[in-house]
Formats: sequence, C-alpha cells, structure tokens
Amino acid sequence: MSFPRTVLTFGTFDVFHVGHLRIVQRAAEYGDRLVVGVSADALNFKKKSRYPVFSEDERTAIVAALKPVDEVFLEESLELKRDYLLKHQADVLVMGDDWAGRFDEFKDICEVVYLPRTPAISTTALIEKISNT
Repeated sequence: MSFPRTVLTFGTFDVFHVGHLRIVQRAAEYGDRLVVGVSADALNFKKKSRYPVFSEDERTAIVAALKPVDEVFLEESLELKRDYLLKHQADVLVMGDDWAGRFDEFKDICEVVYLPRTPAISTTALIEKISNT
C-alpha cells in the first residue's frame, strides 16, 4: 500500500500570472496532495518593503481556487518553514530555482525540489510595467 505524497510550496502570488500557474501545476506533479503557503501581507512587507497589490485574503482565495491546490494556509514567518513542513506532513518541498540551495536544510525531513521559473515574467516587472503606463 502506498501512502499519498504531500507536496508543499510557498509564494506571495501577487498579481497572479502564468508563471504562478505553472509552478503550482508543476509542483502538483510531485505528489498526490498540494498544500500552498501564501505569504502574509506583513511578511511580504518585511521581505520587500512593500505590501502586495492584492490582500492576503484575495491572494489566498485565488490560490485556493486553482484545480491542483488541495489546501492553502497563510505563511506568517520565513523562520517557521520547518514547522509548516512538519505540520502539513510534507514529503516534498517545491520552490522556484531563484531560491536554489536556500532550503537544502530541510532535506532531513523531506525531498527538496527547485523548479526553473517561467522565463521573462515576474511580479515585480509586471508591477513596474503597470505603474509606468
């Protein structure tokens, strides 16, 4: 009997675009159940010195509505990644390759996979483009 594999990924998912969709779809391929941590507004401000365009409630609702997503939770602290992985019993952590090597410390509790980002698209670039029009 094989047990279902839980995949966990994290992101801000602001100004949702095809790159976000592709990483969610590709992450789901690594297991049977996909759990997504959406960065809280306060966490995003701490990381980037700006709040997301869309609120954490709106971003969570968007991610939860995606077909491959089984569960969504609010990520309130980068320091709690290990706790989130353990709480959700993650077998695999999937992140974009812009984070390559940053989460290798969790290989003792789960597989860690870094996926290539969708070329030529980023939320920051989209926000700048919109701001300049």
